[in-house]
Amino acid sequence: MSLSAPTAGGPAASAQRLAPVETPTQRVIREFSRSWLAMFGLVVLTMVVLVALGASVIAPQNPYDLMQLDILDSRLPPGSTSAAGMTYWLGTDEQGRDMLSGILYGLRISLGVGVASAVTAALVGATLGLVAAYAGGRIETAIMRVVDLQLSFPSILVALMILAFLGKGVINVVLALIIVEWAAYARTARGAALVERRKEYIEAAECLAIPRWRILFRHLLPNCLPPLIVIVTVQIARAIALEATLSFLGLGVPVTEPSLGMLIANGYQYMLSGKFWMSFYPGVALLITIVAINLVGDHLRDVLNPRSHS
Repeated sequence: MSLSAPTAGGPAASAQRLAPVETPTQRVIREFSRSWLAMFGLVVLTMVVLVALGASVIAPQNPYDLMQLDILDSRLPPGSTSAAGMTYWLGTDEQGRDMLSGILYGLRISLGVGVASAVTAALVGATLGLVAAYAGGRIETAIMRVVDLQLSFPSILVALMILAFLGKGVINVVLALIIVEWAAYARTARGAALVERRKEYIEAAECLAIPRWRILFRHLLPNCLPPLIVIVTVQIARAIALEATLSFLGLGVPVTEPSLGMLIANGYQYMLSGKFWMSFYPGVALLITIVAINLVGDHLRDVLNPRSHS
């Protein structure tokens, strides 16, 4: 009776060959579950987004509807009750607006402005960065000199000049933030694309006479996404903070659609008179949002960094 020879590597090697391959999404989830700080930031950020999206359902008052505001209820401290029986848990501002409702609606505007500007700036900047890295020569020089010129000016100064020319408005703020942010994406995309440009799969695609636009967006862009995803999360937090600064200076969103920065600016003049809640609570909401985004972005950078898994 003959016995068959054991397979090379033994049972451990066979089990390793049969083990399922972990997808990038599963790896990100596994890495996030290992860090309690990242999970805390993710949970807080999820709650902030859900509260902002459901502001019209959760908020006890529509702060944009002037018919619901009563000037007699202005500057009431937290926990006060109006003549109509409504309780203002976080107090009211100088217009009689419920601060809790204003914060919920302000979160939606701040997050909307931050996400819209960051994503649009990423599309513009990544496209120009990929074109610069792939084309090279004068095209790369021209694009990168514009990027260097853009990054040489302070972001707040450029945004102030743009809004001084365009005026207030949510669309104008988003446009100003796009102009301020696109250069950072272009530099990041170019740096990642220069590394991928020298690899064999790009040369193989060029030998097959694949159109350049397809090489850029179907082959080169997917391999440059990890650093771009990280910078998007960081830039969203930066855009929210910059929008709050512009609104605080009076050049952001209009008074009829207050963001968190506008709410802070409206209550700032009452800080020394003891009515701290008009600026304090919107400031706390802004701080929690930015910290949660930064916690998620920092851990996402560590997860998507290939050197940490080498």
